[in-house]
Amino acid sequence: MSVLAEVSGSIATVGYGLAAIGPAIGVGIVVGKTIEGVARQPELAGRLQVLMWIGIAFTEALAFVGIGTAFIFGS
Repeated sequence: MSVLAEVSGSIATVGYGLAAIGPAIGVGIVVGKTIEGVARQPELAGRLQVLMWIGIAFTEALAFVGIGTAFIFGS
């Protein structure tokens, strides 16, 4: 009996894992660009930090959509 035949469960778990990759990359890009911006213009650090948190919040919303989709279509 092959190992693949013994795997059981919901494919939604794999789907959410793949859906979490995009927001993770997005948060990395947002934070990296904020660090670059602060390095170029330190006087704008406060404004850039606020924009960074807003960007992270919108990017993480994609992860919540992914987990919601996994629960809706996984059952």
